[in-house]
Amino acid sequence: MKKIFDDMSISAVVAGFVAVLIGFASSVAIVFQAAQSAGADATMIVSWIMVLGFGMGATCFFLSLWYRAPIITAWSTPGAALLVTSLGSISYSEAIGVFVFSGVLALLTGVSGLFDKIMRFVPLPIACAMLAGVLFKFGLSIFNSMMADVFLVGAMLLTYLISKRFVPRYSVLFVLCAGVAFVLIRSDQALLSQVPFHFGHLSWVWPEWNVSALIGIGLPLYIVTMTSQNIPGIAVIRGSGYQTPVSPLISWTGFVSVVLAPMGGFAFNLAAITAAICSGDECHKDSGRRYISGLSAGIFYTLAGLAGTSVVALFSIFPVAMVSALAGIALLGTIGMNLKSAMMEDENREAALVTFLVTVSGMSFGGIASAFWGIVFGATWLFVANFKKTSV
Repeated sequence: MKKIFDDMSISAVVAGFVAVLIGFASSVAIVFQAAQSAGADATMIVSWIMVLGFGMGATCFFLSLWYRAPIITAWSTPGAALLVTSLGSISYSEAIGVFVFSGVLALLTGVSGLFDKIMRFVPLPIACAMLAGVLFKFGLSIFNSMMADVFLVGAMLLTYLISKRFVPRYSVLFVLCAGVAFVLIRSDQALLSQVPFHFGHLSWVWPEWNVSALIGIGLPLYIVTMTSQNIPGIAVIRGSGYQTPVSPLISWTGFVSVVLAPMGGFAFNLAAITAAICSGDECHKDSGRRYISGLSAGIFYTLAGLAGTSVVALFSIFPVAMVSALAGIALLGTIGMNLKSAMMEDENREAALVTFLVTVSGMSFGGIASAFWGIVFGATWLFVANFKKTSV
């Protein structure tokens, strides 16, 4: 405990809070839609939000504490989007069976060490280029949001520029405060009073097994979660200089998915975007003390789970432009760092550029997201280029 208190910093705690804020506010609506597509009633939807908060809270806190690295987990947003369009034809119990099946596949992938072996063959410049491609749209969202609310986003950008110049470690905190203050001053003073404050409760439903659903929905959910979430998540960890073993992380998120699926925990995985917020210099200059942001995120995720619908209602009062701009600003340094790492070496530059462009393009084949195809194209490009050189 003394070591944790010694390593504590305001900037790391804020990074954890911002990660939770962005994680919930940016995609909780998709989770609502996924729950409704599964046939969940209002009580079950609250259970989904609560158990997702508890699962992310536990994995963030204990994995970060054990590995002394900012291990940030999340629900699978692409997975939730997949469920929105796929669950309408099966029962709620069968949907729970799909979640358990997908979690078991993730657990087996981690325990077998297969994912760790695959990631060892991915060169760092390719991984950094892929991550930059994943995060690139969030950088663009700053200026896309400015078109929707020029004064709010302009005030946040100006705050970032000034605070970055004088107090860089706390620049994201100042940006968050500026955005919240701007929204509260401009809006109805009774805005916060509209948020209900009460606790929900968890709803357990036993899974049922529909082979067609397991193959047609469970397998794609597993693939989307691994390729769109876990691969970029590992890229963040490696790109930030941490050599945390991969397989145990995949195993634990898979295990938590299996255990919490009956209450609505449809898929847990390593985070990429929110993890990048907790892994950069803005969190703390000393990489050995950034794990505090993981502990912080774990606590805030747990509180979010306890509050249930109250937290969802609280997050909903913030404009989309504010959340998008906050995410983009918090990730500016990470985007730049990964672009630099990807393009630094002449012999890897073209392959890294291809990886970046494929990832940014959003192309998808067979339901597998562009992050995966970016690595495939980039690694193939690099292999062919090096093969040609060694053969001449």
